[in-house]
Amino acid sequence: MPKTEQTGLTPCQVQSFIDDGFVKLGNAFSADLARRCRDELWADIGLSPDQPEDWTQPVIRVGAKASPPFVEAANTRLLHKAYDQLVGEGRWLAPAGLGTFPIRFPSSQSPGDDGWHVDMSFGTSNADFMEWRANVTSSGRALLMLFLLSDVCDDDAPTRIRKGSHATIARELLPYGEAGATLRQLAAGDWASTQDCDVELATGAAGSVYLCHPFLVHAAQPHRGKRPRFMAQPPLLPKGEFDRALPPSPVQIAIRRACGLTV
Repeated sequence: MPKTEQTGLTPCQVQSFIDDGFVKLGNAFSADLARRCRDELWADIGLSPDQPEDWTQPVIRVGAKASPPFVEAANTRLLHKAYDQLVGEGRWLAPAGLGTFPIRFPSSQSPGDDGWHVDMSFGTSNADFMEWRANVTSSGRALLMLFLLSDVCDDDAPTRIRKGSHATIARELLPYGEAGATLRQLAAGDWASTQDCDVELATGAAGSVYLCHPFLVHAAQPHRGKRPRFMAQPPLLPKGEFDRALPPSPVQIAIRRACGLTV
């Protein structure tokens, strides 16, 4: 029988996003697109997939990319439908590309960036990234996204995800109001409030995408496999502030339920 094209998230997947803070989409973009993206990134970093003797660093970061393969990967029909379902139709900006890219290589060295954290959403004039902020309405960020550009197995430095941690962070942000809390304030307890959450690994085939709640606590880890891991971790940007006059999206429902507010 012919394969049925997936046209969006199922109700169970949307509920899983609300409860767990993330949902995985397999085949969100094609393996060929993933390969074309990897080819560009190999050229950018001046290394080759066939010369592992030159892979001397545990991680190399590349900034945002807006060439055609990256724009196409971020804007497939399936992803646009999922953005609508999780954020709200007409309430997000189409990605202009992908980035940043923490390219991780097999290494016995510590990558130095594998602590638990939440990605902050807006900044100040202070250049100290620990002063960047997030607030309970998630100003400046509609989703955290993990685009797998290579096959990622358990040993290939998959991102670690604390399931359900988005609810804890929502409750912690609530007292700070619209001004929000800084990364320094949220990290003061070393994320102990979420340490009892189950941990899931963001594994999958190239072309998979994890759509995550902006408050999800996550972390990198060392690469113990054999082939480099290519991944993009862009935000999905909102068109503006979440409008309280509109029906709440799953992103908002998760926040409101966590804070004991009326959905």
